[in-house]
Amino acid sequence: MKKPLFLLGPNTNLKFLFFAVFSVVLMLLNQYAPWMKTVRSGLSTLVHPIQVLVDSPVRGTSWAAENLKTRRQLLEDNRKIHEQNRRLHTRLLQQQALEAENERLRELLHSSRRLPQSFIAARLLAVDMNPFRQEVAIDKGSRDGITVGMAFVDANGVMGQVIRVHPFHSDGMLISDPAHALPIQVLRNGLRSIAVGTGRTDGLSLLYLPVNADIQEGDTLVTSGLGRRFPPDYPVAIVETVERKPGAPFATIKAYPLAALDRSREILLVSYSTDNTDSNATEPSPDIEPRESQPNP
Repeated sequence: MKKPLFLLGPNTNLKFLFFAVFSVVLMLLNQYAPWMKTVRSGLSTLVHPIQVLVDSPVRGTSWAAENLKTRRQLLEDNRKIHEQNRRLHTRLLQQQALEAENERLRELLHSSRRLPQSFIAARLLAVDMNPFRQEVAIDKGSRDGITVGMAFVDANGVMGQVIRVHPFHSDGMLISDPAHALPIQVLRNGLRSIAVGTGRTDGLSLLYLPVNADIQEGDTLVTSGLGRRFPPDYPVAIVETVERKPGAPFATIKAYPLAALDRSREILLVSYSTDNTDSNATEPSPDIEPRESQPNP
């Protein structure tokens, strides 16, 4: 049978005094006895597994909660990043379109410096590329000062002229239309001719040049200003082929237009009429040949 420490049952004050003295002794030993560090280290090693075991439920719960929160956060961050990427991609496409449009407008503005006459900036609304009728719709009309016969150009060269005017829009004929004729001259030597459309946006034909005419492949063709419809010295086309057949009175000459007839959207409408032609500015242009009825393809 285990005997009690104090057989006579010491009072509380003696117990308190004993444990106080024992505590002071332990503190002194811990402070001045080197071997106490070894004892303390061994006790810490023995107690460590118990501390880990006691702390494991708390740590496991925290780890699970943190991982669950991290996964939700990753999914949310991933969704936000994808959404932001879509917005940025859309803005990038819009930015690229704006940059391309600004570049075209800068080129068009640069080309306007070559025009001594007044001009009106406009855009094409629709294009009719029928081989027998190559016409375009322009977003400016009589309310904007557009008149029949006005020429329109892009940043590279002559495109055509206005043939019909409405209050809010107008119709123009491209220089590639088979019914269109444009007075031109060779920039190199001033040789004059007439360029007519072939029904194709990449081809013009030069008329009435004899086989011995001084013209060659690569020559630049510009407007001559005759007919008082197109501004003089504005680029039109580049001579592509010159064919001189023996016995033929005229040479067969093909040229490709400098204007992007099938791509340009921004144009300049040029007013080029003298005082004696202002009164009949609404009459049909002499540069447009009468159109014969053609079957629709």
